Amino acid sequence: MAENISRRSLLAAGAGAAAGLVIPGAAAQAGGHHDHPTTVRFVLNAVTLDGGEQVVSLTLDASRLGPIDPASLTTGTFAVHAKATSPIPIAPGDQIFSEYDLDRPVTAARLDRHGNIVLDLSYAEGQVGGGTLGYIVSRGRNVRLDLVYTITQNAPLRRRHGGPVTISRFVQGRLVNPEVDAFSYHTGGGLKYRLFSPHHSRRHSPLIVWLHGGGEGASLPDNYYDNETTLRANRGALGFATPSAQKIFSGAYVVAPQSTSYWIEDGPRFAPQIRQIINDLVRRHPIDRDRIYVAGCSNGGYMSLEMTVLYPQLFAASVPICGVVEPFVPGGPPLVPDEALAKISTPTWLVASLDDDTVNPQRNTIHAHDLIPGAKMSLYEHVIWNGHQFPGHWSWIYVARNDPSINGTHIWQWMAHQRRR
Repeated sequence: MAENISRRSLLAAGAGAAAGLVIPGAAAQAGGHHDHPTTVRFVLNAVTLDGGEQVVSLTLDASRLGPIDPASLTTGTFAVHAKATSPIPIAPGDQIFSEYDLDRPVTAARLDRHGNIVLDLSYAEGQVGGGTLGYIVSRGRNVRLDLVYTITQNAPLRRRHGGPVTISRFVQGRLVNPEVDAFSYHTGGGLKYRLFSPHHSRRHSPLIVWLHGGGEGASLPDNYYDNETTLRANRGALGFATPSAQKIFSGAYVVAPQSTSYWIEDGPRFAPQIRQIINDLVRRHPIDRDRIYVAGCSNGGYMSLEMTVLYPQLFAASVPICGVVEPFVPGGPPLVPDEALAKISTPTWLVASLDDDTVNPQRNTIHAHDLIPGAKMSLYEHVIWNGHQFPGHWSWIYVARNDPSINGTHIWQWMAHQRRR
């Protein structure tokens, strides 16, 4: 299958090409002979953690170097510097979180099964200096940072058969994230979207629609519409594409549309666009019309509810996470009126954390649960996963990990058993 590379990836690769570094004394002597100058390309390997995507290692293409003696690789053989800057000009007085310009500690240096050099980098939830996204305060948007990695070789490598080798120039390649890259790029209904297709598609496969939070929409005034942040800011959509989820759903399509702004701006306008994407997918792929599910977080939690209000017979189940139903503007009308909530007939499981200080759980999730007939609800005290405490608003982490359960039934299993009524 042809590989899809976004405009943002090309820009990152272009910036990386300038990251080449010439090492003094690169023509190192070996047995009385001089090595030819050697250029090595490298890629950035990333993983989407619960708190967002981070670059976790670099892979250097060692095919031109000859077999490398692994004993010559140590954490001190190479040094790595990373610089991340906004792709959008930041206005005076504005602020962007997560730009950085720093050295990244190398925690291990090894050879992979292809003989390429892998430099593992220090990373962790909440650790500064590895993220691929920045949050622009005035825009309320996550943007994909321009990343420039610089590698310095501190000691020669040894070949298994031959003399030492010093790399004369490093050229940065693309960002590689297998989970994200498994989602193909598309446009439909006036929106961009990403699509995961099951590896073994059955005649009638379910479809899971993931609706992102407010920070993952486009910023059209800045001509920024990347179709990337929906999969890189959190694991909301990715969770449903994991082998464990795919087993539970017996192979499911997962679609992640990207708003041109944010869903709450005009839900009734966006709803037909999302519906058009669903219709297109049902027409093109073997999708079971009775097993279409919708889930979303924050802005997307609102949009999940809005979709079940406007299309009461479309979905088999709905999972609104920390969704908004109260007035978006003080004194304004509620985003989802009480009478609309009371008429929702789609099986609904709401999720939130009681320490959410962004979307009040009492006035939104709990209020909606009390009105939606037969609705289920999971309320957490805090958002904690693998020992790390996240902001209380980030309760989507639990759904992405299939953690919510009622009477022994977890939320993915519950979804997978629902059929359109």
